[in-house]
Amino acid sequence: MCTVCGCGEGETRIESGDKAGGHHHHHGDSHAHEHGHHHHGEHGVIDYGAGEAGAAVPGMSQGRMIQLEHDILAKNNAYAAENRAFFADHGILALNLVSSPGSGKTSLLVRTIEMLGDRLRPYVVEGDQQTANDAERIRATGAPAIQINTGKGCHLDGHMVGHAVEHLAPQDGSVVFIENVGNLVCPAAFDLGEAHKVAILSVTEGEDKPIKYPDMFAASDLVLVNKTDLLPHLDFDVDAAIANARKVNPAIKVLKVSARTGEGMDGWIAWIMAARSMVLAGHPLGTAAE
Repeated sequence: MCTVCGCGEGETRIESGDKAGGHHHHHGDSHAHEHGHHHHGEHGVIDYGAGEAGAAVPGMSQGRMIQLEHDILAKNNAYAAENRAFFADHGILALNLVSSPGSGKTSLLVRTIEMLGDRLRPYVVEGDQQTANDAERIRATGAPAIQINTGKGCHLDGHMVGHAVEHLAPQDGSVVFIENVGNLVCPAAFDLGEAHKVAILSVTEGEDKPIKYPDMFAASDLVLVNKTDLLPHLDFDVDAAIANARKVNPAIKVLKVSARTGEGMDGWIAWIMAARSMVLAGHPLGTAAE
């Protein structure tokens, strides 16, 4: 949360590719004087998540943290609801792609856009703390992309995404891919108005990633196990990783893919098209667009 990571002190910059958008400031609380809560558990574990806020910040009480967290999320959820209504009105499928840094999100997204071809018009919101490198990679495919640099912030929020979507002006019946900042903690808590969160877990990570970061996998509807072309060179246990994801979220779907070779990518494209069909079900665009 913002009260934990201090990301509320960052500065957000929206970059459309040719000129910078507005700067948005979020202010954190840094003037409380109470001690954070922690618990000395068994086996040498010090658990700073034992308090009622589920976290600890030096100089801030659990009650103050809970109040700040509530206020931040309430404001975010109002923006997310506006985004969701916009997407629904325009028959747009919005997907929030989340992962650790280095999972291959951008490469997977480039391959996805190339494979979609003319079936579905893609737009991309790229989130990173700094640089526009990934947005430039996306634009090279021909897809419109807008970069959000979050500065010190470690996640996208509903307000940032709303501004980015205004810049992008996606067509009715299209898909908006939101590539979140590489981080499996804070993005789990921030609704962006998306239809689904999609978690990317690369085989170069640990099988225990879903149980180490349970909030994210609990919030996601699909896991893409990426970089499967590397499996012959690794000790990664795919079945164990999937089992761990299902411990956290029994309903979660899992697809094994390689953005590099294309293995399994047809299943991912089929999932996108099915999700789009659900968005268009009962929508005036449904008959014409299918």
